[in-house]
Amino acid sequence: MNIDPAAHSDADNYKLLTNLVVPRPIAWVTTRAETGIVNLAPYSFFNAVSSDPPCVVVSIGKRADGTPKDTAANILANREFVVNLVTEDLMGAMNVSAADFPADQSEVSAAQLALAASLRIQVPRLADAQVSLECRLFQSLEIGSNTLVVGEIVMFHVADTLVGPRLHIEGFAPVGRLGSPSLYCRTNERFELPRILYAEWQRGRRDAG
Repeated sequence: MNIDPAAHSDADNYKLLTNLVVPRPIAWVTTRAETGIVNLAPYSFFNAVSSDPPCVVVSIGKRADGTPKDTAANILANREFVVNLVTEDLMGAMNVSAADFPADQSEVSAAQLALAASLRIQVPRLADAQVSLECRLFQSLEIGSNTLVVGEIVMFHVADTLVGPRLHIEGFAPVGRLGSPSLYCRTNERFELPRILYAEWQRGRRDAG
């Protein structure tokens, strides 16, 4: 079936996109408002986009009235945020933080979470997250009804139990986002497929022929 996005509503295109581009990691973002309140919200339009410098990207949709959500407004105002990664033990709290809390109420308190100080920025991270990425705003871009923020990672926080020799990460199983509105997946079932060199591929073709 061919589906032309121009012939469908934004809601239909959102449904298709979020059900087809899967699984997606979840950025559980902490920001700080000018009032000092720490905002917390999950976003699954998120990924790593550069290693030099190390950067992640988060796309944040606007509210129905076209105004920016608290996360985007706070990032654009103070140019700092933390991406906390979501593991299965934190799913309940993550779900609470996704509710439409008013700007003067912190989702951190509502979800009964603890904060820990960051080392390079003023915005705190989640103490219970196994992985947190301190970010400074590298660039922002308005794409339709979304604010795309690129954050340069200035500090990695990784639980000691996850770090193996030569910085190999072992045993980390974040939750993945599947289709809208409420499907997720686990990442603890894995398989390995080593990369091959072009010469090995050529040799394989000769052997097969």
